[in-house]
Amino acid sequence: MARIAVVGPVHPYRGGIAHFTEMTVDVLQKRGHDVRPISFSRQYPERLFPGKTQYEPKETPPAAVAGAPRMIDSILPWTWIQTAAHVAFLFQYWMPFFAPAYGLMARWLRWQGIPSLALVHNALPHERHLLDARLSRFFLSACRGHVVMSDAVAADVAALCGEHVRIQQIDHPVYERFGDPVDRSDARARLHLPQDAPVLLFFGFIREYKGLHVLLEAMPGIREALPEVKLVVAGEAYEDPERYRSLIRDRGLEETVIWHDGYIPGDDVPAYFGAADLVVQPYVSATQSGVAQIAFHFETPMVVTDVGGLAEVVPHEDAGLVVPPEDPPALAAGVVRFFENGMAPALCAGAQRQKEKHSPDRLGEAVERLAILR
Repeated sequence: MARIAVVGPVHPYRGGIAHFTEMTVDVLQKRGHDVRPISFSRQYPERLFPGKTQYEPKETPPAAVAGAPRMIDSILPWTWIQTAAHVAFLFQYWMPFFAPAYGLMARWLRWQGIPSLALVHNALPHERHLLDARLSRFFLSACRGHVVMSDAVAADVAALCGEHVRIQQIDHPVYERFGDPVDRSDARARLHLPQDAPVLLFFGFIREYKGLHVLLEAMPGIREALPEVKLVVAGEAYEDPERYRSLIRDRGLEETVIWHDGYIPGDDVPAYFGAADLVVQPYVSATQSGVAQIAFHFETPMVVTDVGGLAEVVPHEDAGLVVPPEDPPALAAGVVRFFENGMAPALCAGAQRQKEKHSPDRLGEAVERLAILR
């Protein structure tokens, strides 16, 4: 048994990293470790956060992790030292904004003989800035080892830290926090969707690299082959939404696209995936995708683009279809092929196999392997 502090956002912070931190704590506790989650008193200054709020709705109950000390203020350095003096071990890392705090804490811990590990979601951000590589290197090079979830992230960590860096690579675990799959008819009734129409789902917050604009460019071709098709966009825009609304108007998609512009609370997630025939991830760039793991949990097949680790995660013609990025005709052809060729039964079965393969226990095993290294 090890005493492990997991550093990262948890409830009341929202989003995929908070959910992953909670999953990390849960899986390590189940494996018998003494786990202490440590969260942020301030994650982002409000002026820097691109969305409407950093927090879950007030009515959302805490998940598995409750009562985590909120000690780290991302812009007040003395809280970094106080936290490191408290104890730290496993850092959730996803953007260079946190590298100064994490890097100083990891070095302080190393001076005290306490090893730090990084669970690296992104070594470098999708939208690059001048100092990103230097900041990430400052933190990652201070860690004993790194857990990554795609070839792309492994390559970035090696490039930043050198070829002798210690890396454990796993598949991104499935998210089990959203409950069981729901009946499709009930899910569509809840979302006011037609029972017999083909339904596509684009899920998660919206930024340039996620390629919603590519999907909207593809929709006229999809609708030509599937006149009753509906596209549900479930997520808040982290940039000017007018760009997407203009695409919808200019292509006459007002009756085809249903946009729920806001954060989707956890209790509502099963309905969106239950209502969908197909999840579409038209990313322009990517490392890995938590959305894919939610889709696997609900056994929903996908069409994804061949960028980053997406093609690693979604086997072509097994759990989904892989198409070229930034190619609306190819994306449209993939979606139409899924419906016209009756691929749903085979790809749903493939998604179920991936669900069984991507057990959260792999995460616990990877942390343990790095923790015993000397």
